[in-house]
Amino acid sequence: MATLDTAHRDRLHDKSFAWIDKQGERHLPINDETHVRNAIARFNQTDFDEPGAKSATARKILAAARKHGVEVDDSDAVAKAAKR
Repeated sequence: MATLDTAHRDRLHDKSFAWIDKQGERHLPINDETHVRNAIARFNQTDFDEPGAKSATARKILAAARKHGVEVDDSDAVAKAAKR
């Protein structure tokens, strides 16, 4: 997996993360193919503290997956959440 150290993570724009919580903490980086795959894998391990955040985050991850050429099966949790 591509390492994203603190310095590189801090330089990423907010749009490079699938979700930003109420406190402004950025979660699930989607800046490249490896991180998109990781975001898909960790999607169900993330606690969303706002209504609608889970489905909105899923849609962002799927858009990033299309951009980076990552296939997502319709039975995957992120694909199911995006349809809600």
